[in-house]
Amino acid sequence: MTEPGVPRPDDARAVTEAALFEAFGGVRGMVETVVPGLLFVTIFTINKDLHLAAIAALVVSLVLVVVRLAMKDTVKHAFSGVFGVAFGVVFAMFTGNAKDFYLPGMIYTLGLAVAYMVTTLAGVPLIGLILGPVFKENLSWRTRNPGRKKAYAKASWAWGLILLAKCAILFPLYWWADTTQLGWILIALKIPPFLLAVWLTWVFLAKAPAPIDVFAEMEAEEKAEKAAKERAAALAAESGEPTGGRHRRGA
Repeated sequence: MTEPGVPRPDDARAVTEAALFEAFGGVRGMVETVVPGLLFVTIFTINKDLHLAAIAALVVSLVLVVVRLAMKDTVKHAFSGVFGVAFGVVFAMFTGNAKDFYLPGMIYTLGLAVAYMVTTLAGVPLIGLILGPVFKENLSWRTRNPGRKKAYAKASWAWGLILLAKCAILFPLYWWADTTQLGWILIALKIPPFLLAVWLTWVFLAKAPAPIDVFAEMEAEEKAEKAAKERAAALAAESGEPTGGRHRRGA
């Protein structure tokens, strides 16, 4: 028999796929991150109108959130898109430079790359902090599941290095390319690096030990404690003693 909260090895792959899909939003989440930027660069390429392009990108981001709300679906991916677009719009409007629409997102990507690597060096890989609650294991992988911690470290290194490579391409283009060139290249680099990082994460975790479901463990402990109390109460009732009577005599 397996321990409470530990899936069978045959289930580990399916659990990993489902958790990654939930954590990163799947196809719909990817679409929601791409569409606003794609709309911005398309409009700006056609008419060079910064204000129209920025407003259109912001409006479509808000529409995506409204659609999520109307469908009573999770809005975290759509909301993150709104905040990213809003920062880009404010920055571009403030400077008057259309390329600055992309700058906040680029800085965020660089910061995220550094965070993945620094947290891994510190022994708490960021991907583990992100996926731990999704797998219902929280931080149990840090002390109770060393094989899984190693997999999270590998995955975090993968994310950090992939995002760093993406930044190494985009930041020089920010200085040397025009707005439309930067925009189209950024759109082209939106999905492939993300898919590569997700795939590598899946590979590492699919080969790792199964996650320990700490919520199932807590439920099992609560049931065992309740059953023990019920047995103690039944024994006390049979002997004619109130619950805890023995303890009082031995005190």
